[in-house]
Amino acid sequence: MISQAQFDKEIEGIIANAIREDVGDGDHSSLACIPASAMGKAKLLVKDRGILAGVAFAKAVFAYVDPLLQIEERIPDGSRVQHGDIAFYVSGPSQSILKAERLVLNAMQRMSAIATKTAFFVNLLEGTKTQILDTRKTTPGIRALEKWAVKIGGGENHRFALYDMIMLKDNHIDFAGGITQAIRKTVAYLKETKRDLKIIVEARTLEEIDEILQSHQDVYRILIDNFNYEDTREAVRRIGNLCLTESSGGINEETIREYALCGVDYISSGALTHSVYNLDLSLKAV
Repeated sequence: MISQAQFDKEIEGIIANAIREDVGDGDHSSLACIPASAMGKAKLLVKDRGILAGVAFAKAVFAYVDPLLQIEERIPDGSRVQHGDIAFYVSGPSQSILKAERLVLNAMQRMSAIATKTAFFVNLLEGTKTQILDTRKTTPGIRALEKWAVKIGGGENHRFALYDMIMLKDNHIDFAGGITQAIRKTVAYLKETKRDLKIIVEARTLEEIDEILQSHQDVYRILIDNFNYEDTREAVRRIGNLCLTESSGGINEETIREYALCGVDYISSGALTHSVYNLDLSLKAV
């Protein structure tokens, strides 16, 4: 996984790029009719039900846009909210509030939707040992926000990107000439480049599970991909405590608990980030 310093750098980059994209050479709507000296106050109004996410990010955005902006937090990230709740107040130069408004809303609406969906899946897994993981199926350019939202919703993060974990999937295995060859080449590569990265290997059949287990000392987790319930239970039995286990592939709200009851350590779902509907939030002057 990436370090906190790397993650913070990702967030800083998202803010800088988003403000560049949205503001350009100036917010001329505000510059045209609001004096630079004007001070104002606005509230972040919740108009929906769900899990609130992005308050900490909003603070970072306001600080980036104008250090004079002050935030009065009323509801922290991870809280359940409903229509009419006020998450925070922001006060300071009116032009600055308006400059930051759209980025704050866009980010918080999507982050809250992801956190809400994640919390729903986490609730479905209650009483099992299984944890829900996100994937790399994220919106280009804002992956850090979406993975942050998964954590706020009670889920866990999978690898952040291609550089912080080795994941040998079907195409890697086929191009490398098979599972054993792929693992051996990977172990040699990590030794040669002096990298300390965990290795996950995808299995498509029980026979591939057995082959992976021949190199289990080098494998951190086995990805049990697109297995039915019966084969998943058998895969978990064969793997035992030799590696961690992860189920994936078309798992939804109707099937997730049954897969968890098969005994897997993790279930990964791209739906946490790629199939959500934004939570309705609004920034209103007061």
